[in-house]
Amino acid sequence: MDNIYKRYFLQIINKYNKGTATKEEKEFLESYDSIFDLKDDLVTAENEAEFDDVKFSIKKTIDQRIDRYQKKQPFYLRPAMRYAAAVVIFFSITGTLYYLINQHNNQQQSQQTAQNIHPGGNKAILVLANGSHITLDSVQNGQVAKQSNINITKTGGNQLVYAKSATTGQQSADQQQNTIITPNGGQYQLVLPDGTKVMLNAASSLSYPVDFSGNERVVHLDGEAYFEVAKNKKMPFRVIAGIQTVEVLGTHFNINAYKDETEIKTTLLEGSVKVSSGSNAIRIAPGEQAVTGKNGDNGILKHVVDVDKETAWKNGLFSFRDDDLKYVMRQVARWYDIKVAYDGKLPAERYFGEIPRSSNLSDVFKILELNGVHFEVQNKTVTISAEKTN
Repeated sequence: MDNIYKRYFLQIINKYNKGTATKEEKEFLESYDSIFDLKDDLVTAENEAEFDDVKFSIKKTIDQRIDRYQKKQPFYLRPAMRYAAAVVIFFSITGTLYYLINQHNNQQQSQQTAQNIHPGGNKAILVLANGSHITLDSVQNGQVAKQSNINITKTGGNQLVYAKSATTGQQSADQQQNTIITPNGGQYQLVLPDGTKVMLNAASSLSYPVDFSGNERVVHLDGEAYFEVAKNKKMPFRVIAGIQTVEVLGTHFNINAYKDETEIKTTLLEGSVKVSSGSNAIRIAPGEQAVTGKNGDNGILKHVVDVDKETAWKNGLFSFRDDDLKYVMRQVARWYDIKVAYDGKLPAERYFGEIPRSSNLSDVFKILELNGVHFEVQNKTVTISAEKTN
């Protein structure tokens, strides 16, 4: 027997003994065992014990198959013909073994590819009012731009800080709009000129005035961000995200407004916020979440939620509580900058637990595969299917 077949056969024996063999592997083994005696090189002094536990039951299975074959014949199946039947079975399952080896190799290749897909990091692009683009993860710390009386500085903590210049007599920059954009696999922190702190999740953007003036502070969000708004009773802070507006005076909250999600979710950690959409408006308290449908048909709903789950991303975690696979994979796809495809019907499993966002993609898959799903990775496309059961 070729070494590659022999090696893989012994792997299946080990899985059979542990009760982890797939349905195809069990059927293959039960067929193959009928010719143990014809393949003396399979059983050695070192591995004989592994065969002893399964040999009797497998031989019984193959004898039953041969007996069924015999009953279909118009004459007695003599020992020589029983030997021939075993040979027929051997050749018929060779293709199955080849398939299983290929499947095993594909899984190994997918795992190797996934190991080379690393988690996201501090990456963003700053778009200035004049249209200039600055790739923040590739510029040195220090001042990256100056607009009117505002200095824009990158700090050592991968944070972009807007601060008013001490120089007087310069024109205000409040009418100029900047945008910070995080790609898939990116996140970034921002301090606005009023002292408001913003952390952007992957695949998100925030547009804002270079300086705030007048009677309100207005920013526009696409994607997800966590806000710690500096208090200013005279200038309410408003976040416009899709069809929803969040108004605060000073508080901590999270908004999830990704275009590929069906709802806009605003989660409050402290203070008070007003959430409005069209003619609907509600106030939420700490620990509550306002949920606005993308089409606005159902108004705004309010729930008590686990705020640690809703803001886990900013603390370096994926957190799942009764979430389905597609919701999980949307988060994974944004952070690892991958594309996701689905093959066939997926298991209706719900996911619970936490995974560090610092994990390589292969480690994430190992955890998710415990719930009956199979992943194949080619380049940066992940195809997901239901794992074949025993």
